[in-house]
Amino acid sequence: MRTVRMRLTLTYSAVLFGISALALTAVYVALSKTVSAEPLNPVTVKKFYTAADGTIVYKPGEQFQVADLASVQRAVNYASLQTLQQASIVAIAVMFVLSLGIGWWVAGRALRPIGAITRATQEITATDLTRRIDASGPRDELRTLADTVDGMLDRLDRAFRAERMLVEDVSHELRNPVAVVQSNVEAVLASDDVTPAERRAASEVVLQSTRRMTRLLEDLLATARTRSEAFTDRDVDLAALGRSVAAEYRVLAAQRDLTVTERMHGGPVVFADPDALARAVGNLLSNAVRLAPVGSDVTAAVGSVRGWAWVAVADEGPGIPEDERARVFDRFHRGDPDRAGHGSGLGLAIARQIVESHEGRIRLEPHAAGGSAFVLWLPERAVEGAPERTAEPPSGSPLVGPGRMGA
Repeated sequence: MRTVRMRLTLTYSAVLFGISALALTAVYVALSKTVSAEPLNPVTVKKFYTAADGTIVYKPGEQFQVADLASVQRAVNYASLQTLQQASIVAIAVMFVLSLGIGWWVAGRALRPIGAITRATQEITATDLTRRIDASGPRDELRTLADTVDGMLDRLDRAFRAERMLVEDVSHELRNPVAVVQSNVEAVLASDDVTPAERRAASEVVLQSTRRMTRLLEDLLATARTRSEAFTDRDVDLAALGRSVAAEYRVLAAQRDLTVTERMHGGPVVFADPDALARAVGNLLSNAVRLAPVGSDVTAAVGSVRGWAWVAVADEGPGIPEDERARVFDRFHRGDPDRAGHGSGLGLAIARQIVESHEGRIRLEPHAAGGSAFVLWLPERAVEGAPERTAEPPSGSPLVGPGRMGA
């Protein structure tokens, strides 16, 4: 009695039964108002005959009933109404039973997609998100509900797959430095027979491994923060942010005899988390300073075009092979081990997450001076007289033109 199907059945039945009862009652009332009907009221008349002399002679003890034509017609109408009343009562009783059956069947048909949704969701577990409802039929509300649940399951499946891949990748990345630390501690640092030089070498290896694990953990924390979208957004002057981040890497660039060239065109303002955005730009500069050839130039530029603000970091290195460009933003992808150095493989993935969480885009473009240019495109804050922002950022590298092309 508490199921939705029973409630729908009773609702459908009550509606059908009420309509049928109302229709039959209306017919009966209409007929009773339009026709004159009453029980027959006959008159008793004695039988008689006419004598030869013309007198009427009644037969003793013999009589019969008579009625006029109007009385007979009213009696026929009365009998018809009585018959209609009895038939209506029977019809209403039959309609009540039929309405229950029809309501039960219609409710079952209406709730069939919900039953499929229930069965599918009951069979889904945290380790198997491959099941789908795959509802068929017209594009009604229940079909929309089933498709919505399928879409939710698709997103959950992708999320769980990504989490499993992240755990596997992190386990793989931590396995090597942990093994290095363990082997050096067991073979060298825990032994009293090693020389001071061997102990210093082992300590240096352990320190390098712990630094690598520290960088990895910091990047993982940054990834978790960007995925949680825990940002404090406000207006950010991209030129000021770019200068601040570039200043942090000048000393490191000088150690490799690199020149950091700034092309910070003032004006672009975006609505973003300045700390997260600074980390994204810092990741790009960190990669460029670490991988650019010694004595080359690293360019950090800011500008805007067609309603999109951009930050670009370019180097004069050998560039990224065409077959690796599609994977360059994947987590833990390092490409050529000789060029990747000791990075965690998360810098570009974190930058992409930060930019996309701010409704922006990150692209890899060829640099005119050789090497690669990473460009962060962000929606520019609306200012009076600014051109309307296009649906997608312009293609190509903005470094080939002035800082505010088309602005």
